[in-house]
Amino acid sequence: MSVAKEMLADYLHVVWNDGDVEACDRFLMPTYTIHHDPGDPWDGQTLTREAFKERIRVSRAPFPDQRFTIVAMLEDGIQVAVSWTWTGTFLADTPGFKATGKPVKTSGITIYSMSGDRITGHWQVTDRLGVFQQLR
Repeated sequence: MSVAKEMLADYLHVVWNDGDVEACDRFLMPTYTIHHDPGDPWDGQTLTREAFKERIRVSRAPFPDQRFTIVAMLEDGIQVAVSWTWTGTFLADTPGFKATGKPVKTSGITIYSMSGDRITGHWQVTDRLGVFQQLR
């Protein structure tokens, strides 16, 4: 596995699965651009590391036990594509939805942009409608 793939696998595990937002300092450039992520409140924005940490806190709050599982990774120069599955239990209210305690799952593909050994942003497609239907 390449250094970039290993770093991304570690990033998904430490930051998103374990919720260690301070580890963003190790993985991200000072700014992070969300190039394409329809349905994400931060779609199209460039965030500072601190703003990105808040994005993680907000995103994880309803699903504190969330888990990304990597299905496949493909690398092409300064980009790494990751296909993944995601599971979590809906344990806290989120705007428009009351927590149900039910499991939720989805899948998607994220293309991460890299600069050296740091992530600069992503382009993502996932089934947000399917997630919203499960939240009801």
